[in-house]
Formats: sequence, C-alpha cells, structure tokens
Amino acid sequence: MVQKAERVAGVTGEAQAMAGPAGPLRATRGRPVGNVTRGTTNPNRMRRVDRWLTGPQAWRLRRAVDPLVVDLGYGATPATAVELFERLQCIRPDVRVCGIEIEPERVRAGHLLSKPGLSFHRGGFELPIAGNPVLVRAFNVLRQYEEADVPGIWALVQDRLGVNGLFVDGTCDEIGRRATWVALDASGPLSLSMSIRFGSFTAPSELAERLPKALIHRNVPGEPVNALLQAMDRQWLEAAPLASFGQRQRWQAMCQGLRNAGWPVHDGQVRWRLGELTVDWAAVAPLR
Repeated sequence: MVQKAERVAGVTGEAQAMAGPAGPLRATRGRPVGNVTRGTTNPNRMRRVDRWLTGPQAWRLRRAVDPLVVDLGYGATPATAVELFERLQCIRPDVRVCGIEIEPERVRAGHLLSKPGLSFHRGGFELPIAGNPVLVRAFNVLRQYEEADVPGIWALVQDRLGVNGLFVDGTCDEIGRRATWVALDASGPLSLSMSIRFGSFTAPSELAERLPKALIHRNVPGEPVNALLQAMDRQWLEAAPLASFGQRQRWQAMCQGLRNAGWPVHDGQVRWRLGELTVDWAAVAPLR
C-alpha cells in the first residue's frame, strides 16, 4: 500500500525539540517519520552508487569503530539491502547492515533473509536502531516528497551519523542505468555524483530526469545545476571526434574538459571511465 504523501517539514521543528542533547528523534505517537512509498525496486539497481561507496568512500567504513550501515527505504523487496551487505563485506567483513522500511509487510519479507550482520527494522527517517551509522543510503525515497521537505529530512538523518558518517540521497532509473546522488556529512551536502551506462544515452543532460529531489526542479536557466548539464553537453559535443573510439573515451574527455573549464570535478580517469562524474555541491547548490 502506498501512503498518501504527508508533509514532513513540519515534523522537523518538533524533531529538534524532541531530540534534545540525547540525540535521535523519537517518532511522534509511535509512528515512524515518513510516508509509505511505491517501493519499486529491482536486483542490481543500486550497483552504481554501491560501486562508489566501495570505491572513493570505502575509507569511511574501513576507519569506522562501529561498521554500522543503513539502507533506508529499501522498497518492496529486500534485494538491494542484501546486495549492499554483500558488497560492503569486501571492505569490512564485520559490517552490519540494517534495512529500514515503514511498511510492515516489507519488513516481514526482509526478516526471511536476515542473517548475522544483516537485519531489518520498521521505521523511517528517525532511524530506529541503536548506534550511529557510518553510511546511510536512501535511494528513490526523497523524490516522493516535497522539495521543501528535503532540508528537514536531511537534518534528521545527519543528526544520526557517526564519526566520518555519510548520508547518500539519490535517484536512479528502474534498472540502474542512470543514477545521481547527493552525499552529505554531518556538516551539510558535500557533492553531487552522476553515473550513466555507456550506450544508453545520446547527450549527458539526459541524466536530468534522475536528479535528486533537491535539484530536479532546479534544472532551469539561471540555476547552477542547469549550467552544469549544459556545460556537460557542450564538452560532449566538443569531444565528438573521439566518438569512433566509444562513449567511454568521449566521457573521459568531457570530464577533463569540465575540469579545464573551472568546474570542481572530483577524482580522475579511474572513476570517469566508469561513466561517473562527481562535482562539489557548492557548484550546483540551488539558488535561494
């Protein structure tokens, strides 16, 4: 069952008062904070963001005193939570992954796949688990809320992060060919990442349809994220002579061209050749 969307922003003010110095918010009247969403999911859908978590961000899990990870809003089936657990075990064999969902039937389905290090819980953005996670992944969750609610939702999760903790709020298509995500630590948003499967697009700006909720309505002239997408398309066109070598070579040239043009592009060829691009959040943050 999909719950009719309710505003969450109004909860966040109360959340701060209820959290106090002790830390996490207790859901009001025993209810989790959030709404039941469509829950659409598919196996291997999150491979692009998981590849990033086990790549440039793997140091966070390696250094964690408590390797606690949350898959927030894993959907109608627990497949992506199981995949996250298996992928992160390569970084930390003692990792603990907690899948969190609001809909009780989804949690019951998860219990059937529970094992040491992998558990499932009913809850929402208040993260009803003991401890402070080093990683929280929420994919295709916030896009079903109002844009005005995003800062409050971010704050709820950020307040629960452990040392070097990271919250990833992202969106992808149904089979994971196109994905984008915002990475936040306790201080605020750090970066925007975009990842796309070669051979599945004509122009890089096609990623716009999968921008996170904080940005998807900002893809209009005058907004920084629109400027980035337009710059990507320009660099893509300038790299057209490399098309005969394949989209991978052309994408790498696009990323280098963006960096040369002054965009704060992260990483290098190793990540770019995967169809990935990460920039500083400050370069795409919405204008007020």
